Amino acid sequence: MIEIGKYNTLTILRDTKVGLFLGNGNEAEDILLPNKYVPHQFEIGDELTVFVYLDHEERPVATTLEPYILLNEFALLRVNYVNNVGAFMDWGMEKDILVPFKEQARPMEKGKRYLVYLYMDEKTNRLVASSKTNQFLNNDNLTVEKNEEVDLIVSHITEAGINVIINEQHKGLVYKDEVYDDAIRTGDRLRGYIKNIRPDNKIDVSLQIQGYENVEPNADKILNELRANRGFLRLNDASHPEDIKTVLKMSKKTFKKAIGALYRDKLIEIKDDGIYLIK
Repeated sequence: MIEIGKYNTLTILRDTKVGLFLGNGNEAEDILLPNKYVPHQFEIGDELTVFVYLDHEERPVATTLEPYILLNEFALLRVNYVNNVGAFMDWGMEKDILVPFKEQARPMEKGKRYLVYLYMDEKTNRLVASSKTNQFLNNDNLTVEKNEEVDLIVSHITEAGINVIINEQHKGLVYKDEVYDDAIRTGDRLRGYIKNIRPDNKIDVSLQIQGYENVEPNADKILNELRANRGFLRLNDASHPEDIKTVLKMSKKTFKKAIGALYRDKLIEIKDDGIYLIK
């Protein structure tokens, strides 16, 4: 079966004036690859990997263009224009993808970017997108465990912290006081760790490895920063947490663990005015 909204590996069946017809052995599912996407060299029977979507007349068509989003996935897309039907977003195809007004978490504006989910509308059999992303996430049956490393997509940022999508399946939160990078934005893809799973299945997420596994990479980070600053940093275990966050993008607790490890390994000296690299 040829899947709309996904990549398909199909066989070249025949060459025509309008392009190549591709298929997967089912004659009823022949699909056109227009001339502009036909490779310079090919033979009947060759296999091609193509993306399949609906053209301006809502007919399945193949393309070698690479979409910014696939069916049942999330991505940050830009609005090309808005009309009386909804917002139309650039997703890398010739035909923009529609976000109906009823699927907009807030009214979309031309030129702005929004995190959306691509799905198949069962009523119209058309690909559409939605910025109401929570409806496509489920925390009832969790597929993650505490301390597991996971893929994250930044959903939105609030006073509480960063709301994230975990493995494109679940909702989670990184608390504000554990975020040490002010450059994080909606749509960013990050690696994170499951910090805690609550009885109600709400998930707390950290952007740092938990426990002593976190010491080694952060110790290396401090060493690199010391080398870049002639062997001295005006930080120590009495420094204000905000100063540590500004310079090293880590919490004071993590910083103290890391410099403790470096001190035990006799790689640094800790003095009243800061830490020194032992050469």
